[in-house]
Amino acid sequence: MKLVGRLVAVFRMAARLTQQQLADLAGHQVETIASIEQGRRALLPSLALKLDQLLDTKGALSAVIEEMPEVDLIPAWAGEYLELELEALALSWYDNQVMPGLLQTERYAQAVFRNRIPAFSEEEVALQTESRLQRQEILHRPSPPTISFVVWEPVLSLQLTDDEGHMEQLRHLRECAELPGICLQVLPLNHRTHAGLDGPFILLETPDFQRLAYSETQRGSLLVSDPDEISILAQKYAMLRAQALSPEETMGLLKRLLGEQ
Repeated sequence: MKLVGRLVAVFRMAARLTQQQLADLAGHQVETIASIEQGRRALLPSLALKLDQLLDTKGALSAVIEEMPEVDLIPAWAGEYLELELEALALSWYDNQVMPGLLQTERYAQAVFRNRIPAFSEEEVALQTESRLQRQEILHRPSPPTISFVVWEPVLSLQLTDDEGHMEQLRHLRECAELPGICLQVLPLNHRTHAGLDGPFILLETPDFQRLAYSETQRGSLLVSDPDEISILAQKYAMLRAQALSPEETMGLLKRLLGEQ
């Protein structure tokens, strides 16, 4: 990515444009152009095409992007995703293993990190938990992102904490579901169709209206920019929402689990 970023900077300066001027012409934020030039953010194909036209590069940037393997185009760094999550316009999140990180209580997050193999030290558990709780601040931004969560029902039954902590997590989940811009749906265990059997994933829309996908595996993470792959995941997510309980039915399920019905 550093090489591509350097090329963008060279072409921009040759065109006698500042980062702000190029961002305005491209319809993006100046932070995006700066991050690309510094090698901290990938240049996606749609923006590469636009920059080729604006900078009269004869298609050079698009050609470089096309020849780059996916692993180089978007590095498999969770940190890259976390930076994008912080400023996302919208998130579509499916989880079938644990509670989504943005919805976890402190005790639940601690339990998740204490179950890591190889084991974290207590200091590392504390640091990881603090970082996860800080991420949740985006739910309370003045202009919060629009977030849709689909969670498989067994996640609600997974008891990583004691009874009190488990009930606290369910109450917290209900409270989060009532926040502006959040839609929570549970995919019931007895449903005979399931579009998410291949595992959890997140779809993300950036302030520049770029669409990305993120997924984690046992041994790493992957940030995806390929439009075809994102389309497939978007189709899966649409089907998961159709298969899941409605938001109202989901709230009813949470009340039953909390013994309120």
